[in-house]
Amino acid sequence: MSAPSIITIDGPAGAGKSTLGELLARRLGYLFFDTGVMYRALAWAVLRLSINPEDDEAVAALVRRLDIHVQPPGDATDGRPYTVLVNGVDVTWELRHPDVERIVSITARHPAVRADLRDRQRAIGRRGRVVMVGRDIGSIVMPDAPLKIYLDASVDERARRRTNEIRQRGGSADLQHIRNEIIRRDSLDRHVSAPATDACIIVSDGLSPEQVVDLVVSRIDCKPDDSQDTRAYDRAETSDPAGTR
Repeated sequence: MSAPSIITIDGPAGAGKSTLGELLARRLGYLFFDTGVMYRALAWAVLRLSINPEDDEAVAALVRRLDIHVQPPGDATDGRPYTVLVNGVDVTWELRHPDVERIVSITARHPAVRADLRDRQRAIGRRGRVVMVGRDIGSIVMPDAPLKIYLDASVDERARRRTNEIRQRGGSADLQHIRNEIIRRDSLDRHVSAPATDACIIVSDGLSPEQVVDLVVSRIDCKPDDSQDTRAYDRAETSDPAGTR
């Protein structure tokens, strides 16, 4: 299979972008780059230094002095898809803390922050053989990427997935609270959440991660007018429709 050198995956919070990106990169032998961890790393540093996330000058000054490295997991045995270092400190799992989740959209919306981190993301993307996951990768960061995916899912589906993810890691999660947080995140992220005009749109409700990967692979030569809602994809043939995700 001949795959494009850069594949972008965008979509709202909890749509399954990271899962899709990791599985697709593994199948293609590509680097998996979840660009959102850069914004989470900044949010983690904001919390650690007790900076007001609304203070655009303070947050912009902070991001310029942060050394953020996203690298393969190496010998880690805790199931991580990558390792994130902030000024040499491994913060991989801390980036999923609810406090980070709560402010990440606030810290990310400062123009100077987005400009800085987008430049870093482009530098990685231009190396090629990469699956890049985020909110605005296909539309702004890598607009010339040959294959752009926009992965969507309903609020209820995303809330269910995020609740199950937290509980599977041994955490406590309230479905309604998480649903409300997703709605809040959607509102905050509206300025960067629109799909690229030439993106292939996949709505993943009722689909397993493997089915979504198959859809993306089948659309390697996707054209703009091929974009479509894929909720009915093979549903009749699915023996366990996303029940184990």
